[in-house]
Amino acid sequence: MTIIETEGLSKRYAARRGAGTLAVDQLSVQVEAGQVYGFLGPNGSGKTTTIGMLLGIINPTGGSFRLFGGETPAELHAARQRIGATLEYPNFYPYLSCRDNLRVVARVKGSDEADIAEVLEIVGLASRRKTKFKACSLGMKQRLALAATMIGDPELIILDEPANGHDPAGQREIRDIIRELARRGKTIFLSSHMLHEVERTCTHVAIIETGRLVREGSVDELTSARTVAAVGVDGDIEALRQAVSEFEGAGHARVEDGRVLVQIGGAGLSELNRFLAGRGIYASHLSLERQSLEDAFMEITGTPEGFGEIQ
Repeated sequence: MTIIETEGLSKRYAARRGAGTLAVDQLSVQVEAGQVYGFLGPNGSGKTTTIGMLLGIINPTGGSFRLFGGETPAELHAARQRIGATLEYPNFYPYLSCRDNLRVVARVKGSDEADIAEVLEIVGLASRRKTKFKACSLGMKQRLALAATMIGDPELIILDEPANGHDPAGQREIRDIIRELARRGKTIFLSSHMLHEVERTCTHVAIIETGRLVREGSVDELTSARTVAAVGVDGDIEALRQAVSEFEGAGHARVEDGRVLVQIGGAGLSELNRFLAGRGIYASHLSLERQSLEDAFMEITGTPEGFGEIQ
């Protein structure tokens, strides 16, 4: 079943003079039931605006979208009752406890408060249920926001930058929570500018730049499209990187952990080794590795500028 489908979805913010700002430009994506779908793009690429349109907070200026197959105002209203969503900055009552804040959420949603103990357990806040929101760390606040999305047992969960601001341990906690939700059969649509988190968390991804879709597919499809060669040398690593960049069919070459990583398409290691030897460079290490999502992004867009915490 298709859960989210957009066709030519666009949003232009008006300006006093000129054409204004085109935040989302002819966006067409499709999210199927059970997917963990990463909406990947630099800050300012239109991710939050797209989520706002899906949730009915922002009005599109072009195109259309469907949620659970519905597209009329009445159908979209009904579909949104099946969605749990959290935006990047959680907002709760500061003097209420985690549990009492979720009680408020349950009342607003018209949901059973019996869900609260379970969702607190899922996000690892059961032991901190009496902690006031103002005393929570950033990580706890964001986990509480995740818990709030689960109240009412939604079928679709929409998350805006769920791992943003977390240290590596916090990112792992968020990743584990998302995986648990997926295991329970939820469809998850999450926006992020963090390439490594999307690769580790998602089954499918759409890459957007300046509001436009540049690639959509499964993470496996994107990361297996080309072969990555890892090359080491007992000498000038920058000279090696420059030489590898000149190899026919090579993609972007970068230095990582004392090696040069480069996409080499259909060429083999022997051809690359002969190419380097012809330039007086003799590799001390040469191997093939699986392409990462960062490699795929570099191939598609040419630069990771605007992306944070690429690891």
